[in-house]
Amino acid sequence: MNLKQLKYLREIAHNGLNLSSAAETLFTSQPGISKQLQLLEEELGVTILVRNGKRVTDLTEPGQIILRIAERMLQDAENLRAVGQEFNESNTGNLVIATTHTQARYALPPVVARFTQRHPHIRLTLREGSPQQIAELLLSGSADLGIATESDASFSALVTLPCAQWTRSVITPLKHPLLEAGPLTLEGIAAYPLITYDFAFTADSPIKMAFDAAGIQPNVVLTAIAADVIKAYVEQGMGIGILAKMAFDPARDQGVRLINADHLFAPSTTRIALRRNTYLRRYLIDFIELFSPQLKRAAIFEALQNAPEADDSLESP
Repeated sequence: MNLKQLKYLREIAHNGLNLSSAAETLFTSQPGISKQLQLLEEELGVTILVRNGKRVTDLTEPGQIILRIAERMLQDAENLRAVGQEFNESNTGNLVIATTHTQARYALPPVVARFTQRHPHIRLTLREGSPQQIAELLLSGSADLGIATESDASFSALVTLPCAQWTRSVITPLKHPLLEAGPLTLEGIAAYPLITYDFAFTADSPIKMAFDAAGIQPNVVLTAIAADVIKAYVEQGMGIGILAKMAFDPARDQGVRLINADHLFAPSTTRIALRRNTYLRRYLIDFIELFSPQLKRAAIFEALQNAPEADDSLESP
């Protein structure tokens, strides 16, 4: 048994049991992966993969247990390397942040500026994606830290820490009846074509829950991942938009107008996401504290140590 075999197993699982995709991710050959997994099965004396011809269709029951152990062992191996780097190269390293477009564009710029001033020799990378992509980057070890909003789907290897709340607003073209209509209502929003985030009408979205509770079906004509896209189409007169209030900059967004919607939609909580049992280098803790000053390192370590084996996930922004 070796770490390469365990890594192959992990990547097969992370690529939906697709050996070709796993081989591409690992820059190796599909036959090579198959051979190594067969050797692992022979050594352990159990079948790990359910095969249908050349296709892998599932993990066996012992295969699922072995996968969980393999992921812990690979995480520990990464932690050992991180410890060595921490004490031999404490001023250098790489930090990969997986986050949504809204966080990267509107919340993180001042944090990144302060971090790079404090740690000039740390290479910082921002990787934008959907909530599912953020979770996958973290689980695969391709990102060190995730920033998004927690929801109910299952990402059991992640620990999430609340760090801020964000609210929603409605944006309209420069001249629009809603600007003169008095207090904003759900009925008023539903009277016009609506542009909002892709995730806005998932089951646990505050937007969907508010409209459902009122028995109102809005006319959604376009959804997008990025707030900038929503603003662009509202500015063109295609409809009105619902987006995170932090995504509106009055100095830059002069082609649209903002209407407060705090009273219509429940706020959401931005969370830091980390892999369980990960070793936190000092500069990673520093980044977290810069982003959310109330999250002190003692609380971060306690959350990682005491995190239950529960299901966590992420939702945008």
